[in-house]
Amino acid sequence: MTVAEVVVIGLGGFIGAIVRFFISARMNKEEGVPLGTMTANLTGALLIGFLIGLDLPTLWTVFLVSGILGALTTFSTLMKELLQLWGSGRRKESLLYSLLTFVLGVILAFAGYVIGQLC
Repeated sequence: MTVAEVVVIGLGGFIGAIVRFFISARMNKEEGVPLGTMTANLTGALLIGFLIGLDLPTLWTVFLVSGILGALTTFSTLMKELLQLWGSGRRKESLLYSLLTFVLGVILAFAGYVIGQLC
């Protein structure tokens, strides 16, 4: 990994984390599944697939995919929210959130990849 790659990943990560924070703060509610986190993760999955499908130069890929979208999508927050839902007795919501995130995430990443390949 080059110094330039480390710098652009850091800059992208800064941007992605801030965007994710605002999406989650705006959309997550006390009841139901955390729509903000799910929206960030599913949008990120689609965009990651799309950008990988485009086969961009390495520096752009690490900035956009590893940096911005890596910070926008968040496995740790997903796990925290799943455990909170489960622990508070909202097991159906926890299972629904998990199923929607993982199944739709894979479908959207693949769809994005196919679209990227076509561009």
